[in-house]
Amino acid sequence: MTTRILFAAAIGLMATLGAVPAVADALDDIIARKTIRVAVPTDYPPFGSVGADMQPRGMDIDVANLIGEKLGVKVELVPVTAPNRVAFLQSGKTDLTISSLGKTEERAKVIDFSIAYSPFFDAIFGKKEPPVKEYADLSGKKISVTRGSMQDKELADLAPKAVVQRFEDNNSTIAAFMSGQVEMFASGTPVAAAIKRRNPDLDLELKIVLANSPCYVGVVKGETRLLDKVNEIIREAKAKGEIDKLSVKWLGAPAGELPE
Repeated sequence: MTTRILFAAAIGLMATLGAVPAVADALDDIIARKTIRVAVPTDYPPFGSVGADMQPRGMDIDVANLIGEKLGVKVELVPVTAPNRVAFLQSGKTDLTISSLGKTEERAKVIDFSIAYSPFFDAIFGKKEPPVKEYADLSGKKISVTRGSMQDKELADLAPKAVVQRFEDNNSTIAAFMSGQVEMFASGTPVAAAIKRRNPDLDLELKIVLANSPCYVGVVKGETRLLDKVNEIIREAKAKGEIDKLSVKWLGAPAGELPE
């Protein structure tokens, strides 16, 4: 009787184990689906904007297409803003986030990061007057910034006495400065350069640098095979000069040495 009971229990255990579904793997899902969903900006030129043909264009869009091409799959671009680009990844709405994303300790707790694919300097921009020589000079100044961005955190850390006005997207952040609602705005140097190119007569200069914050691809935490594949693609693109070409095209200079 005891033997029969143990045998039946063993059979039941084997059946139970056999019923456990295999753990899903993002890279396998992407290949099977033949599509990779990538969160990208459409309000943050030159990293991402909408062209005259109403199609997304920019550094981040080209990097997304490069990864899709190397994987041999179609790229589905999912427009996001700074506040929701990580949330879209966490909730499974996208497979990757390529949205001028900087690496922070807080973000690293909830998503994984590739090696860097683009340089990015954060800074404060405004009219030539008043001068800004140090962070203390920002005290009392009205500065617009996009909520949840790297510049938002940097401003809070470096210029806690600035009067910061936070907006939900980058267009609103820039519009606040252009309309005179604020005196300055926090953004990336390539973004400010793009604004200056579109408005050559605009009284605009770099006031002070906040940080050098390269851009990384965001990957769902724990998806090691997908992360390794993305890193492989970026390393190969760097070695072949493809990343430098994209950087020259969109940022006006080669990417140069980027952190791993």
